[in-house]
Amino acid sequence: MRRHSFSATTDAPAPPPFNPSTPAVPISYPLKTLDELESRAYFKSFHFPFNQSSVKLPAPAGGADGSLPQRPRILVCHDMAGGYTDDKYVQGGTNADAYAIWHWYLIDVFVYFSHNLVALPPPCWTNTAHKHGVKVLGTFIMEGEDGDKQATKLLATKTSAQMYAERLTELAVAMGFDGWLINMEVDLVRAQVPVLEEFVSHLSQTMHSSLPGSLVIWYDSVTVDGFLDWQNKLNDKNKAFFDRCDGIFLNYSWEEEYAKQSADVAGDRKFDVYMGIDVFGRSTFGGGQWTTNVALDVIKKNNISAAIFAPGWVYETKQPPDFQTAQNRWWGLVEKSWGTVPKYPKLLPFYSNFDQGRGYHICIDGEQVFSTPWNNISSQGFQPLIEYPGDSPTQPIQVSVNLKEASYSGGGNIVFRGTLALKAEFTARLFQGELLLGNSPLHITYSVKSSENSMLGLALKTSSANNEKTSVFLAASENTSLTIMNQFSKVIMPHKVTNLGADQPGWVMQETSIQMKGQVLEEIRAVCYKSNPEKSSSSEYYAILGDIKITSSGQTPTFPPSSSWIVDGQFVNWTSDPKGSKHLSVKITWKLKDGNNAADIFTKYTIYVEKLTKEYEYIGVAAVQSYYISDLEVTAGTSSLKFIVQACGLDGACQKLEDSPFFLLQVQGNKYEMEKCSRYKCGRILTIKTIGCSERLFYCCSVHGFSCNSENGDEKGYNGPKIMQKDDSVEVPTYKTRVVLRVVYMLLTVNLFILLVYMSSRLFLKYQK
Repeated sequence: MRRHSFSATTDAPAPPPFNPSTPAVPISYPLKTLDELESRAYFKSFHFPFNQSSVKLPAPAGGADGSLPQRPRILVCHDMAGGYTDDKYVQGGTNADAYAIWHWYLIDVFVYFSHNLVALPPPCWTNTAHKHGVKVLGTFIMEGEDGDKQATKLLATKTSAQMYAERLTELAVAMGFDGWLINMEVDLVRAQVPVLEEFVSHLSQTMHSSLPGSLVIWYDSVTVDGFLDWQNKLNDKNKAFFDRCDGIFLNYSWEEEYAKQSADVAGDRKFDVYMGIDVFGRSTFGGGQWTTNVALDVIKKNNISAAIFAPGWVYETKQPPDFQTAQNRWWGLVEKSWGTVPKYPKLLPFYSNFDQGRGYHICIDGEQVFSTPWNNISSQGFQPLIEYPGDSPTQPIQVSVNLKEASYSGGGNIVFRGTLALKAEFTARLFQGELLLGNSPLHITYSVKSSENSMLGLALKTSSANNEKTSVFLAASENTSLTIMNQFSKVIMPHKVTNLGADQPGWVMQETSIQMKGQVLEEIRAVCYKSNPEKSSSSEYYAILGDIKITSSGQTPTFPPSSSWIVDGQFVNWTSDPKGSKHLSVKITWKLKDGNNAADIFTKYTIYVEKLTKEYEYIGVAAVQSYYISDLEVTAGTSSLKFIVQACGLDGACQKLEDSPFFLLQVQGNKYEMEKCSRYKCGRILTIKTIGCSERLFYCCSVHGFSCNSENGDEKGYNGPKIMQKDDSVEVPTYKTRVVLRVVYMLLTVNLFILLVYMSSRLFLKYQK
């Protein structure tokens, strides 16, 4: 696989050696040696739990067994500046302009690639790809002189090849991605080829048995003769490897007739042949870049699949006028050639806030909680299928995802801006779905912010079992033109319109219900129009769509009470600065006490801290049930910190902060910092609060509002008291009083001892007489 080179800045001082066992800001990183792979060292890393994907593929994905659909597919091979750039920061970074992909509706398989032996996909890519129904593969690559040495070790015996295949399977299953791209760009001796074939075969078998629907794809590289000789088509030089796995990614230097020839050789597996296209255009058919669609047209005509390599070309080469526009334009060419692939919504509840996983602020329910540039692809919502209008747009309304306008949820929204003539309307595609509607009514809620009399409604397109089409208009208000309403089969007025008020300025919630039993929801479109068009003095139109939620009856979210969780702190580390402030690093973990998997219920967790001011400060978002807080500044005078974990559900709803589980931590140097629980003898630190002039000691140790008992994982066999409510407390003496009491206690103990000795001696003497 011949790729472009990239350069790194050499002026900065070299960072200290990376030690994966040391607590630090969680990152994703590759494995560079077979020794690392064999030893299972990755599973011992501090970073491993953070790198596990939390989002599973919708079931079934493609076929009934989770296999890919039987049609031409698109595989996208990520190759962005060598990999592990902004995306390596598992909990997110600070670059609002970080690279991202949001055209998931054009992709079937996503491969994470880097020039390292084992490229493990950062979980952000797996999370958002799985959300959209896209499979994710890691890369196992051997290349160059070092690759020759690694290949000798890998292929020493069939037993060694099988062992390494099993290690790769363990990694994929443990981290939650779906398989491997195998790229052996090395020359071999002929005797090693059967061992390589066994490696590919065994990896495919172990992946399939461990993870049904998983994929192993071979890259067109070394041949059955042992030579590194790119064939650019499927033939007898590489078919042995194709036969032992789930597909082949062919090199880019193919000729037009190679597509049909490869399809003929593959027979009924022609969809498993992926014709390579290098977007950078190096020796690739059609030239790549802005003519990538030329190759796609040929591939589609021959009814086989395509593999697009390095779509980050748009980002790396800084295509004008800006990344957002250039990215939409480039993927627009792909859609024009290929058409959309995955469809959503397919399941309920369905929620999207149009977040691209990067931005300049974060909002929750219309209120801004964070105003600093950020990036975290795990935070992507379902991406809208906004159609690119072309290089010379003539449509009256421009539609785009906007990262700078105030959002209702997350860091993005959809802006509709332009002009509308009298009694005119404009529609824009939002989603294409395959959602079968049942007996229960469908509840649709969406947030809108608009100017003057600009109105924003929704249009639903459905079909019946006999393919009868129905269009339903969800109007934004009763002031809707009959001309617009007459274009739809059915018009539904909102049953509730809520102006959210001063805390969420300008946002209006539209709520509508509809029952369409047996229908399949195929498309959702936005409808832009004007209210009272006869009285309108301006043709200007402006509206923002903040989010959209679709649920059925009985899907109202319920959040476990705070007492249902165990929250703990690990790897606590304090440092001080010359200004008198302290800095805290700590890993916060949480889990449900009943053992249920919270990942099946909640999509993310927002972390806050409450300091001296008693105000909530946004910390970040976690996709797994742990979050590492690094170098948090704690100003002088702060006695304790309260870390709050706010769970968010599949429908976008989040638990109220006052009801959320939390972890209480005393600040280092506080006089109660080392106070231990003597009442229940578990040795854990008690939580102290000052209320008025008295101090109250909560028997919750380091668990939010829990007393010390075996349910919290304390002493084996301990039958402690029942869990106390978080407001239950026991008033205790102040620190000075406790010192006096201890002295009095010691004196009483000594006097009692003397008295006992005196009485014993008197009794002894009396007995002697």
